[in-house]
Amino acid sequence: MTKKLKLIRRYQSCVKDMIKHEKVRSMEGYIAHFDVDTLAHSLFVSYWSFLICRKLKMDYRSAARGALLHDFYLYDWHIPNIREGLHGFTHPATSLTNAKKYFKISDLEKDIIIKHMWPLTILPPKYKETYVVILVDKICATLETFKIVNGKKLASLKHEVLDS
Repeated sequence: MTKKLKLIRRYQSCVKDMIKHEKVRSMEGYIAHFDVDTLAHSLFVSYWSFLICRKLKMDYRSAARGALLHDFYLYDWHIPNIREGLHGFTHPATSLTNAKKYFKISDLEKDIIIKHMWPLTILPPKYKETYVVILVDKICATLETFKIVNGKKLASLKHEVLDS
């Protein structure tokens, strides 16, 4: 087994209950940035947060799980007036509500989800893993927005994680 496959298997073991769930899979139906769906974006953020936290000997399991659900809002934010308030400010709370509805999540995972848009969110993160996810999310979103990474490139990660 290759090192990459071992890492993917370790990652899958952290999020296995989530990646099989129909509501998580439904994130594929919503666009995050340009041609990147919300599931692909969330897997991108989650997998890189897992790798970094693992390397830094942090709680990589909770980082992977919280990051996977950080954009678990389950609506198309591109449709005007679909939600009250600005998406950037409101979707963390919606994502947390959905995460608690479908999964048992830890305080660290809750912190990641509700504060991943910091500094837009007023309260700063409580855990170092939350800072990692925030930075990874900003980097991934930037790569997607400037089309450095697109939906086709992320399809291979999605396939490796979901279908193997």
